[in-house]
Amino acid sequence: MTKDRFNAAQPEPVTRLVDELSHLPGVGRRTAERLAFHLLKASREDAMRLSKAIADVKTDVHHCNVCWNLTDDDPCGICCDTRRDASVVMVVEQPKDLWNLEQTGMFHGVYHILMGRLSPLEGVGADSLTVNDLLSRVKDPAKNARGVKVTEVILAMNLDMEGDSTGLFLADPLQSLGITVTRLARGLPAGSQIEFANRAALADAIAGRRVMG
Repeated sequence: MTKDRFNAAQPEPVTRLVDELSHLPGVGRRTAERLAFHLLKASREDAMRLSKAIADVKTDVHHCNVCWNLTDDDPCGICCDTRRDASVVMVVEQPKDLWNLEQTGMFHGVYHILMGRLSPLEGVGADSLTVNDLLSRVKDPAKNARGVKVTEVILAMNLDMEGDSTGLFLADPLQSLGITVTRLARGLPAGSQIEFANRAALADAIAGRRVMG
């Protein structure tokens, strides 16, 4: 069956749905078709709940103006939480790293999301990251969560070449501001990604963090 004949056999909205689903990470054409037919068989209420959840993510979710975490409030719930020690800031690459670290229940400070890491080969320099926002938080307590002065920054980038390079790049300006700079313990395997580490490994890494330099 040719592509044109196949498309003629499908309603045009279904073809568009399959096309859009196939653009998702890790979703091939056949998986997209299975998902599309699942949605076709689902009740209208279930399908509309999914549609609304997707719409709400795009209209209501934004970056926290303090830490750059994804949130529907500003500042986010972590930055506003008075039970957390806002003088200790853990720096991570992406919001998903924050979510994984939070699952350990071991860290009670606040976060800063770099929104990436240095990667010259991919054209990602410091200007593409939230480095200046981090340094502003350290220099000016008014820009940190709840106006608290930062005393320690924990570098929690992924333990690979780009992550290490980013950590070294950040350490010097932070230390020059009189801040204690630590990093996660090497209980995380070198070359690994925080996203794929289990809770026990992340908890050990937080508890065993070390001073940089």
